Amino acid sequence: MSGRVVVTGLGVAAPNGVGAADYWAAARNGTSGIGRLSRFDPSGYPARLAGEITGFDADAHLPSRLVPQTDRMTQIALVSADCALADAGVRPGELPDYDMGVVTAGASGGFEFGQGELRNLWSKGGQHVSAYQSFAWFYAVNSGQISIRNGMRGPSGVLVSDQAGGLDAVAQARRHIRGGTRLIVSGGVDASLCPWGWVAQLASGRLSTSDDPRRGYLPFDAAACGHVPGEGGALLVMEPLESARQRQAPQVYGEIAGYGATFDPKPGSGRAPALQRAIEVALEDADTEPGGIGAVFADAAALPALDRIESEAVTKVFGPRGVPVTAPKVLTGRLNSGGAPLDLATALLAVRDGVIPPTPHVTPAEEYDIDLVGSEPRRSALRAALVVARGHGGFNSAVVVRACAG
Repeated sequence: MSGRVVVTGLGVAAPNGVGAADYWAAARNGTSGIGRLSRFDPSGYPARLAGEITGFDADAHLPSRLVPQTDRMTQIALVSADCALADAGVRPGELPDYDMGVVTAGASGGFEFGQGELRNLWSKGGQHVSAYQSFAWFYAVNSGQISIRNGMRGPSGVLVSDQAGGLDAVAQARRHIRGGTRLIVSGGVDASLCPWGWVAQLASGRLSTSDDPRRGYLPFDAAACGHVPGEGGALLVMEPLESARQRQAPQVYGEIAGYGATFDPKPGSGRAPALQRAIEVALEDADTEPGGIGAVFADAAALPALDRIESEAVTKVFGPRGVPVTAPKVLTGRLNSGGAPLDLATALLAVRDGVIPPTPHVTPAEEYDIDLVGSEPRRSALRAALVVARGHGGFNSAVVVRACAG
């Protein structure tokens, strides 16, 4: 098999759309899923906006025995994996167990499940703690439950990381496929919109305290004041191009063509941030010049210092206003480990349809010399796109996706 690894199935669960088709329609149209947090009363907290998935009913999609064993995060991941496999036209029972694997990223684990069991422990005693707590909280639980449900016993794992981790997981999946594995489900789903998870996210100091859903998350804007958290993400079915063609996959969304990852130097060292180098490595890996990239899907931290680093990295690689930049996550919030895989799915759909989704409500400050796609989608015959992600603490990752022709 050659080294070309492609995406043949998408499973998406986002605050503004569940399912790839509904999500993509919302992203193109600038439909937001951000509002006041409703899963618990946020009035006593400094941040009160979130991107919540509404109308998700685990009981309608999963066996009744499985629902009590799993956190909301894992329930969303299991349904997303089912959707991705169905979209790819894959029936796992028809493939050898060891030819299939699962590689996901996880930033929080099953926070909501864990919070409930800790409440039982403190208020009722240890005999009231569910045995399922032993794994339902765990970072690797999504990979484990997806592999068990679908009989996937090949190379698998989890990367415990936030925003950048979603791209790192996809890169790890690509390595396994290049090593001979026939199919990998990869990406990330996170959901920690519970008091325990909320306090953990507040500790970062990066959450927006705005109460206006239209003004809460404004990357590259002079009014930027942090990000809005969200839940959800995307899972991708990845396989070798030859295998996809041999089995006549219903569609090939595109190729995972390049990947780069770096780590920022220690603060105060005087060395430059490493995001630019991650982008350059991804382009080199894809054997693509900057002019071959039709759009950049930004990390979009919405903190001035971090936005400045990202805008400078983009302009140094592509030139001032040298490439359209978009941040559709302003419509969903940042989804931790699920955010970058959702951007990957969005980029693949953008390349397929020749449409760069908008970044509504954001007016870029003059200091950021980037061509930010505004409140309307932009038609473009793009053949490749770059997805950028940064994790808390200095992790940088970048992935190039490309239309698969020839």
